[in-house]
Amino acid sequence: MTSFSVVPGAAVSQILGESPKDILRIVSETYLAHEHGQSVNPDSYFLRFPEKPSARVIALPAYLGGAVDTIGIKWIASFPDNVRQGLPRASATLLLNEYATGYPIACLEAAGISAARTGASAAVAAAALVGDARPKVAVIGAGVIARTILSYLHANDLAIADVLVHDLDATSAGHLAGHAEGLGLSARTGTLENALAADLVVFATTAATPYVPAGTPLRPGQVLLNVSLRDLAPELLLGANNIVDDVEHCLKAQTSPHLAEQLTGNRDFITGTLGGLLLGRFTPDPAKPTVFSPFGLGILDLAVGHHVLRQARAQGSAVEIPDFIGETTRW
Repeated sequence: MTSFSVVPGAAVSQILGESPKDILRIVSETYLAHEHGQSVNPDSYFLRFPEKPSARVIALPAYLGGAVDTIGIKWIASFPDNVRQGLPRASATLLLNEYATGYPIACLEAAGISAARTGASAAVAAAALVGDARPKVAVIGAGVIARTILSYLHANDLAIADVLVHDLDATSAGHLAGHAEGLGLSARTGTLENALAADLVVFATTAATPYVPAGTPLRPGQVLLNVSLRDLAPELLLGANNIVDDVEHCLKAQTSPHLAEQLTGNRDFITGTLGGLLLGRFTPDPAKPTVFSPFGLGILDLAVGHHVLRQARAQGSAVEIPDFIGETTRW
């Protein structure tokens, strides 16, 4: 029987840092596999706390077929108050199981995996929607996810003209602008109004309810990566192309698309999925802005985690526990 592996955060970070192009390819391939029905990705499950209304822990179970052929579940905690203590908002673990027997095969520290698949997802969508343009980019929210998205936009060879960062915390905004400059990009901090005028706007906040009002002017061809999902008034989506990672997943939990569904009573405003866009099944209307809203699919964590596990085992950075399974025979 296969031994059980533990992959610590330092090893995960090293592997992710060595292979951003691999992560982009894996994320793109996973969206295509999902579009082709080669996955099982049930609803995420939310654990909330009455005395900590802003905190939650989410379980994302999934199965991905094809070359991955693995079961997995990400268990990710989001505690926004951590930021006040200088701690990352999110922490996570990923458990992988063998599909043939169901036995667990590995546990990986997964905050980095979660951030990487989110950043790569945004970068894959941006490349498909922006094309060969050289966009002015604005990032609203200046945390770990925003930093990772910028890194993956750069790794995906997006020709960025410049970067404007907006965050309610000026220190965080300055740090993210410095990170962008470290990537060789021209960057500055600015107002929300100026950020919303950029060609490519990335939302990576912890907002629980929309703060970008319904009357905000959006331009034809403008691309908004609605990664944090709850920044935009639902009325804004009704005049835009709306691309999601998965319709059923995205239209719940009071996301902006979910609010738009409640407002209209239908889902007619949804243009299609990112997988469908990558397969050329539809073309966004160039006379409208486009909003990409990714709820975050567990299959992405599973695919990236599967890659990290293989690399960690090959490099010897996985900690093997050969006797993790207590009983290996029935009798």
